Amino acid sequence: MATQTLTRPAPHAAAGPALRKPRRKITAGKAAVTAVAAVLAVLWLVPFAWATVTAFKSEPDAAAPEVRWFPPSGFTADAFVKVFQDGNIPLWTWNSFYTSAAITVITLAISALVAYALSRIDFRGKKVLMTVIIASIIIPPPVLMIPLFYQMVALHMIDTSWAVILPQVIHPAMVFVLKKFFDQIPRELEEAAVMDGASRMRIFMQIILPLSRPILAAVAIFVFISAWNNFLWPFISTNDGSILTLPVGLQTIKSAYGIQYAQNMASALLAALPLILVFLFFQRQIIKGVATTGLAGT
Repeated sequence: MATQTLTRPAPHAAAGPALRKPRRKITAGKAAVTAVAAVLAVLWLVPFAWATVTAFKSEPDAAAPEVRWFPPSGFTADAFVKVFQDGNIPLWTWNSFYTSAAITVITLAISALVAYALSRIDFRGKKVLMTVIIASIIIPPPVLMIPLFYQMVALHMIDTSWAVILPQVIHPAMVFVLKKFFDQIPRELEEAAVMDGASRMRIFMQIILPLSRPILAAVAIFVFISAWNNFLWPFISTNDGSILTLPVGLQTIKSAYGIQYAQNMASALLAALPLILVFLFFQRQIIKGVATTGLAGT
């Protein structure tokens, strides 16, 4: 009796091609978006690279009419040395850091509490308050400079750090962003906490805030950057050299020999360097926060 040998097909032989991950097709739309993003990146990086190169030039090379990326006399750090000699960079940097940090912390506390109240609590005048907050986003900040200045004079806070901090802790846009995010958090979580006897503040601290870490990080970074870059209000409210912030202090370094291009570029780089470091360390939180905010607004 002839024995027939049955050949069992390999279990994955036929399924092999099907298990392969399909290659992502690069559509014309994605290619166009990538090309536009690359062009915009180059347009932003070229001026920054030129400012960096100019900061390391000598003043004659920086003032020369010819566009040269590599100066004839070579690169030098004399502009940075001059800036540090003429100004108190460490003190101004510290002033900018602690005022920006204080503004960020106070703004987060106020904005988160107001946004939570608008999102979860029903009270009389809620719609009117929300309308005022949205309308206040449209008001240009320079319009409020004179009233704020007189207010600081009445409170005897001119030439103090509080004069720099307090007027910058109100950010209606951040209240609106946080409110839209809180609206997306399921209310069932709060209802379960209420059944367990949790208070409103405990729910806010132990449920809402932990779930809102991405957007809180993004808001904190945006507020910190805004406070660090603010020049006009600290310039108006302070005259004491010991409490000047870095953007204001760098403007006090002037030369009697006209515009010093290398020195100006060195000052600009010193002012931007902390923000570049903040972005490099927290870029994941910034991108995640922006993406989360966009989803919350839909």
